[in-house]
Amino acid sequence: MPRLLDLINGPEDLKEFTKSQLILLAAEIREELINTITINGGHLASNLGAVELTIALHRVFDSPRDKIIWDVGHQSYVHKLLTGRRERFSSIRQYQGLSGFTDPEESPHDAFISGHASTSISAGLGISIANRLANNRNHVVSVVGDGALGGGLAFEALNHAGHTEEKLIVVLNDNAMSISPSVGAVAKSLNKLRFNPRYRRAKREALRVTSRLLGSIRTNSIAKRVMNSIKGLLLPTLLWEELGFIYLGPIDGHKIEEIEKALIKARDFSDKPVFVHVLTTKGNGYVLAEHDPVGFHGIPPYQSKLSLPTYTEIFSQTMLRLLNDNPKIVAITAAMLEGTGLDAVKKRFPDRVFDVGICEQHAVTMAAGLATQGFIPIVAIYSTFLQRAYDQIIHDVCIPKLPVVFAIDRGGIVGDDGKTHHGHFDLSYLGCLPNMIIASPGDENEFQHLLYTATLAGQPMAIRYPRGNCLGVPLDTTLRRICIGTGNVVRQGEDVAILAIGHTLAPSIETANMLATNGVSCSVINAVFMKPLDRSLILNIANRMNNIVTVEENVIAGGFGSAVLSLLNEHSINNVNLKMLGLPDKFIEHGPQGLLRAKYGLTADEIVQYIYTSFPELALSHTL
Repeated sequence: MPRLLDLINGPEDLKEFTKSQLILLAAEIREELINTITINGGHLASNLGAVELTIALHRVFDSPRDKIIWDVGHQSYVHKLLTGRRERFSSIRQYQGLSGFTDPEESPHDAFISGHASTSISAGLGISIANRLANNRNHVVSVVGDGALGGGLAFEALNHAGHTEEKLIVVLNDNAMSISPSVGAVAKSLNKLRFNPRYRRAKREALRVTSRLLGSIRTNSIAKRVMNSIKGLLLPTLLWEELGFIYLGPIDGHKIEEIEKALIKARDFSDKPVFVHVLTTKGNGYVLAEHDPVGFHGIPPYQSKLSLPTYTEIFSQTMLRLLNDNPKIVAITAAMLEGTGLDAVKKRFPDRVFDVGICEQHAVTMAAGLATQGFIPIVAIYSTFLQRAYDQIIHDVCIPKLPVVFAIDRGGIVGDDGKTHHGHFDLSYLGCLPNMIIASPGDENEFQHLLYTATLAGQPMAIRYPRGNCLGVPLDTTLRRICIGTGNVVRQGEDVAILAIGHTLAPSIETANMLATNGVSCSVINAVFMKPLDRSLILNIANRMNNIVTVEENVIAGGFGSAVLSLLNEHSINNVNLKMLGLPDKFIEHGPQGLLRAKYGLTADEIVQYIYTSFPELALSHTL
């Protein structure tokens, strides 16, 4: 007997399903999610919690004519299954397969690309305004989680949407979680409602009493104040209504009929934007994910576990030492305690580790405030998310030259989450900033020393490190200070020099070994710092060698190689044949890290071929 899921080739196929069929369909979808994601990796718990909500959205609205915008796009897997991508679903997050996020290039049902949080309401409002200007009566629905709702951009959009009174529906998927448990006053307010077992009974009683009371009050303004006061006592809805939204909810997010009734009301309401509050359980229907929604938020592909620690784990271990030794050091992250490794640090130092929610801008300026009072804040944020706080880095940290440390996790090629999550711009977007020190370790031992060094720098310093396992280099037991702006020669050679930074050091050393077997003598320099460069070391290499290659896991434009080229140009060194190897001027697709590094020339085999192509005389000498 075929599955109901196999009968769905588009959302229109859902319209005729019965209640019992929809319940069975939801179960089939959960089975498909579990079977696929536990093999491919991906965002499991968030999608399990959004099954009924997604079904209801596609029964009430007509995608792609009506626009459904997912914030963040990692909760869109069920949406993909219901919008013509079921047969390709097994390829999700695989190279050249479906993206793990929404992408208009993949399907017309994906109204907006969404890999970062808090964007859906702004985008939805823009589409709503466009609809009105074009005399288009189609609907726009922005689906936002309670974690993303705490982001500043979401509040800016809510404020403007209520002011404009555009036709917009905001659906809050409230599961009390972002990646970690949601933090902040908004989450606390929502949780009062979520966990109050007397809420529904009190709401019914309040409506009954209020209707009688208002019948005896003749003044409309007094009646309105009485109603608002009672609502304010019972439920945290007043904020949304004060912002100009009609509030509907809360609705049980695992009962399709209830969700549909609310969405139909919202769809048919024409005068104001509508806020639909849906309560869901992250990981619903899969016991392991329900009990551990953080651990099952995003799971890796099935594989044997490597014994080597990750750079994130080394960061966590080093932070424990730093906070233990220096009471002035504090740590800040933006809804990524587990992802950055700060969860263990917070358990040990709960008063000195701060999770500010999905609010990177606030995290950076809060760090600046702490720095003005003599503290040393270490801000741990993924490279792709640090972009969101660029103005704060410039204005609030770099201009006053405050000693804020940026621990930039996931620098370079990240892998299966793709173009919204790769961290291959940070060397460029930070490298142009005055007062900023930028370093990237070649191995885990150097990493721990750089973290210690950053706490003593006395000015802004960024340390950029990759996602994934370390190299297995032994760790020194004592942390030491590295002289800022100094690199080191790892290998001496005479024919060609490789200047490597960060993760590219290891394949560069392997490249030199491979070249040596072919009679080519190759120097390898571990730059360590992009800013300031080790000028004397690089100039010395340039004065004695004609062939130099810079290697970086960053876009070439404005990156490490560009900085080296500027240095040579500054000193009028024109006899050097400098080649820059890095990532191209494009957004990198999703795929395994190793595959993408090979594709873009950043593994040892590819670097060898690049050197032979760039310096034909070396290839010629090899063939003789």
